[in-house]
Amino acid sequence: MWRDDAYLLDMLLAARKVLEFAQEVDWERFSRDELVQNAVMRQIQIIGEAARRVSDEYRNEHTQVPWAEIIGMRNRLVHEYFRILPRRVWDVVEKDIPALIQVLGPLVPDESETGGLSGDDLE
Repeated sequence: MWRDDAYLLDMLLAARKVLEFAQEVDWERFSRDELVQNAVMRQIQIIGEAARRVSDEYRNEHTQVPWAEIIGMRNRLVHEYFRILPRRVWDVVEKDIPALIQVLGPLVPDESETGGLSGDDLE
C-alpha cells in the first residue's frame, strides 16, 4: 500500500534527522542542551506517529521492525513528557535509531516509487 510506503519514508527521514541533530554530540552535551534534546525528541515523536499510522497488515508482515516499542516511545514523549529521562532518549539515539535505519532502509521504496509523497501529504 502506497500509504505505508509514505509513512515508512517519513520514519526513515526522521531517523536520519535524529542522527544529524546528534552528530558531534556526546552524552554530556546532550544532557545539558535542551535545544538538541527537543529537536531529537520531536523527530522520535514523528517516527512513532508515522509507525502508528502504518497499516496493521504491513506491521504484521514486517515483524523485524519493533513497532510496539517505537509507538510506545512516541506515547511516552507525548503523554508523559513530565517523566522523560534524557538518558533513555540518548540510549535510543545511540542504539535504537541506527538499528532502525538499518531495518527501514531496505523496506523504503525509492522516492520515485512513492511519487515523492510523505505521510504528511496524505491528510
